[in-house]
Amino acid sequence: MTMFTRNREEGPARLGIAATRKMGAAVERNRAKRLTRELFRHHKPEGPVDVVVVPRREMLDAPYASLELEFRALLARSKSR
Repeated sequence: MTMFTRNREEGPARLGIAATRKMGAAVERNRAKRLTRELFRHHKPEGPVDVVVVPRREMLDAPYASLELEFRALLARSKSR
């Protein structure tokens, strides 16, 4: 997955998901969006930040634990910038 973040002035963390048709059929796109929402819910960043995730097809076959590691690593990398 690819992640973009942007800090805001105030408010809670927000999530945006951009699953395009290149990813596959609607069923696959919706599954990727559900997985992304669940990752965001469990590892929600602190403070006012917008997070946009572009899921990849490989995300559908990956174990949830590896998705969690990748999501947390991407969040940590975005905080360090």
